[in-house]
Amino acid sequence: MDRISASEILNSTGGKLIAGDINVEVERVTTDSRDVQKGDLFIPLKGENFDAHDFLPQAVESGASVVLVSKESAARGLSGVTVILVPDTLMAMQDLAKYYLRKIDVRRIGVTGSVGKTTTRDMIYYICSERFKTGRPIKNYNNQIGVPLTIFSLDSSYDVVVFEEGMDDLGQIHKLSDIIRPEIAVVTNIGISHIENLGSRENIRKAKLEIADFMGNDNTLVINQSNDMLNRSEIDGPFNVVACGEDGDGDLDYSVRLGEDKGMDGFSFYLDHDGKSRKIDMKVPGAHNMINAALAAAAAEALGMTPEEVESGLKKLELTGNMLRLRRAGKFRIIDDSYNAAPASMESAIKTLMHTKGDRKIAVLGGMNELGNKSEEAHREVGKCVAESGADMLIAVGMKTLAMVDEAKKYGMTLASWYKDGDELVADAGRIFKSGDIVLIKGSNATGLSKVADQIVENSWK
Repeated sequence: MDRISASEILNSTGGKLIAGDINVEVERVTTDSRDVQKGDLFIPLKGENFDAHDFLPQAVESGASVVLVSKESAARGLSGVTVILVPDTLMAMQDLAKYYLRKIDVRRIGVTGSVGKTTTRDMIYYICSERFKTGRPIKNYNNQIGVPLTIFSLDSSYDVVVFEEGMDDLGQIHKLSDIIRPEIAVVTNIGISHIENLGSRENIRKAKLEIADFMGNDNTLVINQSNDMLNRSEIDGPFNVVACGEDGDGDLDYSVRLGEDKGMDGFSFYLDHDGKSRKIDMKVPGAHNMINAALAAAAAEALGMTPEEVESGLKKLELTGNMLRLRRAGKFRIIDDSYNAAPASMESAIKTLMHTKGDRKIAVLGGMNELGNKSEEAHREVGKCVAESGADMLIAVGMKTLAMVDEAKKYGMTLASWYKDGDELVADAGRIFKSGDIVLIKGSNATGLSKVADQIVENSWK
């Protein structure tokens, strides 16, 4: 982070100096009192079960040079520190992030969507890194707190930053886009994640398209037109709209055709643009990612990247976190995709399982969250998908997946079983899995299947 003064903090947040030196400078921002280092700006946030104002003395003792407070009484007894009073510390952090991002003067790309936004973000990152010093979120910071913290991790040596914008309600991406002001924005798709809060896919679409709320004539919105809720003709705005999708899905600027799906060994696809076709071999799994690659290519080329840089960057892609990792568990293998789950990503992961070499193909699936009144229908669709895929066995974990098992059996799958929780499955795993199996483990992060995957790998098999 470049150094900023207390005066800049004061002016950008609309705060009031109540103690200390207006000229002191900081070069690091933290919201965690346990993480404070000498010379930091500490911003105490209020949560549902805590108020970090309670930890101001510890932050100052650890060396904080400047602190924000939303109540003057919280600063009593503090000494040797600059204190700035603001109406709301979270809003102040966001206002400061917006100011600081303009100060360091970087090119800005924003990515959102129901599924695929992290992968698409990373694809854009790798492409842009072919020429520019490029930043992306630390960890998976894509919300009202995480985006500002990502911004504070940058400095003026960066040329391009690729942001991920998440949400679970209307207005949240609008706020993030006000902070970021993306000049290029990508919407990967409109699914049913968060329909519990938003009520309809139309509202989800409205929330996702907030990413373009601050875009103008010189800006570009990139959409996946193969998604039934995204069509160039139905998007209004002064910005340019670039449509991507699978070959045959309407009037497309970038279209993709599958070459070969090799499961966990990767895939190849053809990217067609501007009358030219380019075959690209990907080392990462998940053939569904060819559309994400088209979106990434369109965004990067809108920034000025060349087709050659696009191909080179995509070939260097490494997936973030627990997304589609191949792990060995004794004499069988696990496709660990326990990072997250939605209906579309479940279907894609099942396809990857079926294209991966193995004696038996086994799907271990957990529940999908935030689907509201669409939950049972969505879980049934996944059960049908597993049955029709030709998988040898379905193992479902958690109450939400009862419907998944029921539907799989309706479509003729005899080896479909259910476990109340991950502990029950782990206790039985030594009996279930055999040498040569390939096992997909996938579910929403809250289902705890990442722990199940770890325990199966550790125990295999004593």
